[in-house]
Amino acid sequence: MTPESPESLSLTPVTVVGIGADGWPGLPESARAALRTAEALIGGPRQLDLLPLDDCPGERVPWPSPLRPAVPGLLAAHAGRRIAVLASGDPMFYGIGRTLVETTDVPVRVLPHPSSVSYACARLGLPVEDTEVVTLVGRPVDRLAAALHDGRRVLVLSAGADTPAAVAALLTDRGFGPSRMTVLEQLGSAAEASYAGVAEDWSHAPGDALNVIAVDCARAADALRLGAVPGLPDAAYENDGQLTKRHVRAATLAALAPAPGELLWDVGGGSGSIGVEWLRTHPSCRAYAVERDPERALRIVRNAARLGVPQLEVVTGPAPDALAQLPAPDAVFIGGGLTAPGLLETCWDALPPGGRLVANTVTLESEALLADWYRCHGGDLVKLSVAHAVPVGGFTGWRQAMPVTQWSGVKVQ
Repeated sequence: MTPESPESLSLTPVTVVGIGADGWPGLPESARAALRTAEALIGGPRQLDLLPLDDCPGERVPWPSPLRPAVPGLLAAHAGRRIAVLASGDPMFYGIGRTLVETTDVPVRVLPHPSSVSYACARLGLPVEDTEVVTLVGRPVDRLAAALHDGRRVLVLSAGADTPAAVAALLTDRGFGPSRMTVLEQLGSAAEASYAGVAEDWSHAPGDALNVIAVDCARAADALRLGAVPGLPDAAYENDGQLTKRHVRAATLAALAPAPGELLWDVGGGSGSIGVEWLRTHPSCRAYAVERDPERALRIVRNAARLGVPQLEVVTGPAPDALAQLPAPDAVFIGGGLTAPGLLETCWDALPPGGRLVANTVTLESEALLADWYRCHGGDLVKLSVAHAVPVGGFTGWRQAMPVTQWSGVKVQ
């Protein structure tokens, strides 16, 4: 049910008020009026402390932890009362506004405040639409790695006072030690302050917990260059030889055709490269890597973290049995185990209409299986051959890699 649906209009609306570090003095009269008349004021302790007791006499209710699962019950406990929910900055930008809309049927009225991103861009003279934002609030710092490209500027929403040092360490570890960092604290308040430095030489002590970090990305001269499209260098992956190589990987991702919000099953994950590069195409993409070997499964976890997509879900177990509890995919890649009884059928049956299945193999037995699927389901059956130039005495010749047979198909119904 959406906030505007007829059913929701019969419920008492919740007013969500964005508040900045400047607190009560920085609120417009419409926001103050909503807070003055609220019978229940819900928010984090820091936000609630910004409200004057005389002006806002409503009951103060701090959010429990974990927050998201508690939201419906908490609102139900105050049903029929005038409720105001406090949010930092813009409630619909990584804020509680989205959580309310997604988890409850209660109509929501949002009174936004400038976000920390708006303030930071104003202070630094950056166009908001050209500035990439990565939030580390409730998320691992590894998420930042996917946004690192030489010459780009990234704004990092900090999880606390220790985040700048964690960001500096990550930048240095990922080959971006020369990057300049600017930390902006208490944006919009009288206590606003900033300090800067270079990631690899970062020596600042932890400052205020309320901060945003601007990173001017500068790649070290000897660092591996990672592009924005599939086909990362093979050297980017820790592997034991079970790795879909760069050129075949690029062709495989092209056939899988990831789109924002879609879910991939990467079956026979190996080193995790297909799942990793699926996730790197868009922040909203999701993926499960299924790998029967526990050591390889741990390697996939490490590769995903290092390449900026720690959200890759790794399932350890043999397919098709390990697929039984997974949510339905939009696309499936099978990189190993094609001859396992029922694997192709299980993956194909799990796809919705329009879903894609791509399978790669180097063996004659699996190639024959894919040829049968091509006859039954159509699609594309191709052979990918890659040769690399290598020294041959004092000359140069070609060394042929094992050819890869690839079948890809789209499920019609």
